[in-house]
Amino acid sequence: MSKPKKVAILTAGGLAPCLSSATGSLIERYTEIDPSIEIICYRSGYKGLLLGDSFQVTPEIREKAGLLQKFGGSPIGNSRVKLTNVKDCIKRGLVKEGQDPQKVAADQLIKDGVDVLHTIGGDDTNTAAADLAAFLAENDYGLTVIGLPKTVDNDVFPIKQSLGAWTAAEQGALYFKNVVAENNSNPRMLIIHEVMGRNCGWLTAATAVEYRKLLDRQEWLPEIGLDRNAFEVHAVFVPEMEIDLKAEAERLTAVMDKVDCVNIFVSEGAGVDAIVAEMQAKGEEVPRDAFGHIKLDAVNPGKWFGEQFAEMIGAEKTLVQKSGYFARASVANADDIRLIKSCADLAVECALKREPGVIGHDEDNNNILRAIEFPRIKGGKPFDIDTDWFTQTLSEIDQNKGAKVEVSH
Repeated sequence: MSKPKKVAILTAGGLAPCLSSATGSLIERYTEIDPSIEIICYRSGYKGLLLGDSFQVTPEIREKAGLLQKFGGSPIGNSRVKLTNVKDCIKRGLVKEGQDPQKVAADQLIKDGVDVLHTIGGDDTNTAAADLAAFLAENDYGLTVIGLPKTVDNDVFPIKQSLGAWTAAEQGALYFKNVVAENNSNPRMLIIHEVMGRNCGWLTAATAVEYRKLLDRQEWLPEIGLDRNAFEVHAVFVPEMEIDLKAEAERLTAVMDKVDCVNIFVSEGAGVDAIVAEMQAKGEEVPRDAFGHIKLDAVNPGKWFGEQFAEMIGAEKTLVQKSGYFARASVANADDIRLIKSCADLAVECALKREPGVIGHDEDNNNILRAIEFPRIKGGKPFDIDTDWFTQTLSEIDQNKGAKVEVSH
């Protein structure tokens, strides 16, 4: 195939601290390599593609594209749209009755003269991109789809590190640094820090590690109540763990008796099976999104854990705080920007060769940065709770505070 004359960019799914940076990096790289290649952006992800809602990346935008490195969120807009969920697309007015959303999207790309589509998103976005790429290939549309992997959960097979996850962990730690000061606002205080992570505990674990680095850099004055033990992480619960509530309550009661507070880091996906079982037993409907995922904000795992432990450990007050929106909308940090730029550079190189796939370090191929074949992309990659840095963290918590977590293998 010849080099592209026109490329399109869209971001989709939930926010992550990479969408603005990745969009800006693609624009910058195309401008460096071949400014004659036109660029358009679809507003609000696949919604904009289906509705034909796009805008041209002008010379003025190209000149100042570096500004996108200084912003979080997604300036071009996001949405959660599953092209294969025809019923949902019709309900939302994105296509008409009898239309195939994939064909509508493909036809819009042809109408707009697009040769290469860059999708920036997580597993849902890139599996949708995979479906679209397959549809385009099967129907000889001659378009190339190239994805960039965004997700704070860091849970996409077989990608070693998703864009934005490092920043989300760092920001979640900064968030809790302020929240934890509530530990002395009331006797026997229970603080639940709910961290994003539907099926994967990586972000919760990494956030705990980053937060404890902040504790390492802090000076303490126990004589007046500034005791690190009260600011510590006393428990970490992730979806990959088997949690013995009774045993944990006994251990955390001892912590509460000693330091007058308990701080727990919880993945938003931890304990969901138990919560859903309770809801169904009560005859309550379990709300789900267009992708079939349980709406975790409605299920509210942090609140559930707070209620479970409050009475069991004798907490006088319970505070549940969620760092998700604070962390996911952050500006990308230096480590993520380096990763984003390297992935964007390769994405443009692949576009010039018309090589499809999702750009990432391939765990099944010696962690080489490459365009990973779409059929191999899927979400739900679990966090390895036996990874060295996490087991070391649990060991240190155990040694310093008597914290211990039962895990399943």
